[in-house]
Amino acid sequence: MNPAIAGRPDILGDRTSLTLYDGMDGMLENTFMNVKNRSKTITAELEIPKGGADGVILTQGGRFGGWCLYMKDGKPVYTYNYFGLERFTVAASSAVPAGAATVVLDFVYDGKKKDDVGKGGKVTISVDGKTVAQGRVGKTQPLIFSADETADVGLDNQTPVAKDIGVGRDATRFTGKIKKITLDVK
Repeated sequence: MNPAIAGRPDILGDRTSLTLYDGMDGMLENTFMNVKNRSKTITAELEIPKGGADGVILTQGGRFGGWCLYMKDGKPVYTYNYFGLERFTVAASSAVPAGAATVVLDFVYDGKKKDDVGKGGKVTISVDGKTVAQGRVGKTQPLIFSADETADVGLDNQTPVAKDIGVGRDATRFTGKIKKITLDVK
């Protein structure tokens, strides 16, 4: 289920960076960057409208497992959904002001060896270089998020990863503008 653990090739090979744009959705797990059992950084270049933005910036998975970087009440939030059994959420306490903004999610995985699977990690969210939230994900899914849920930019295409963002394309659509997202793995 996880090519990195099984020792088989995957479509993205040894790439460690992926650039994404608004409108890219429905990306199945085997065609998206493998973020399991490793650290990741998501850098989202956004335009926030007056009154703030809400909705999904980038997500992967769904109701029974995955992760989501989104805005709720204008504040950046990260939720990791562990098999639909437990959710770990890290949220900023203040809204991102209107205008151009760079939101960065940094997840530092606890595993130190190749066979350290399913470990947790430290989450840091920053806006324009300033840390706005920190927290922990207690554990992660080591093998697969879903056979049919997808990775999506600017919305959550199917069942939601996070409980507080609504359900469906219209309810989860990002209300600001996504200029570009860069996903880096380590």
